Amino acid sequence: MKIGILQCGHTPEAVARLHGDFDVMFQTLFAGEAFDWQVFNIVDMDFPSGPEAADAWLLTGSRHGAYEDHAFIPPLEQLIRDIHASGKRMLGICFGHQIVAQALGGRVEKFAGGWSVGRTAYEFEGLGEVQLNAWHQDQVVALPQGARVIGRNDFCANAALVYGDSILTVQAHPEFSTAIIGDYLAARGDDPAYPEAIITAARATQDAPVDGDKIAQLMAQFLTQERAPA
Repeated sequence: MKIGILQCGHTPEAVARLHGDFDVMFQTLFAGEAFDWQVFNIVDMDFPSGPEAADAWLLTGSRHGAYEDHAFIPPLEQLIRDIHASGKRMLGICFGHQIVAQALGGRVEKFAGGWSVGRTAYEFEGLGEVQLNAWHQDQVVALPQGARVIGRNDFCANAALVYGDSILTVQAHPEFSTAIIGDYLAARGDDPAYPEAIITAARATQDAPVDGDKIAQLMAQFLTQERAPA
């Protein structure tokens, strides 16, 4: 199966030197799966010809907001709608989770409750409590038609969504291992944009185990499962 990675942003240079960009992180996360990969740096306006360019699609994180005025966002939203209409499977992570919701009629906002950074507990349908590393302030605050919540916590009510049998999106970062979150905190933790207490708490748990492998398995099964009969 050929997976097209729609790279919506880039990791900090210090993180990329150690762990690669988002595309490398996802290829590492899915290392046990029989996937082929093609990367499109859509944040740099490198777009595929259309949904037919891959068997399934994955949208990465980004430092940008889905609601911001960037040249890549309108064509990305149209591509998301085209992929959805084609019936091809699609995954979205963090910004990818948000932009899919926005493109399909939901609403994304800078959350008034502030930031979620570091190891965070979520309740996932069928999995129970799952620990994942997060790094976001924006959230999906209104669901598109047809979206169903399968992951949540008290801070993020719409932390994971499914749309029928073709789209699965997750707000947190299953691709962020303990090493990656530690290096993110080293690279960005001193930025005054992030509340000191949030960063301190994230650093205190940065070496604790997370369940990215469980979500990787969930996503891989979602991409490869047979469709239910019509």
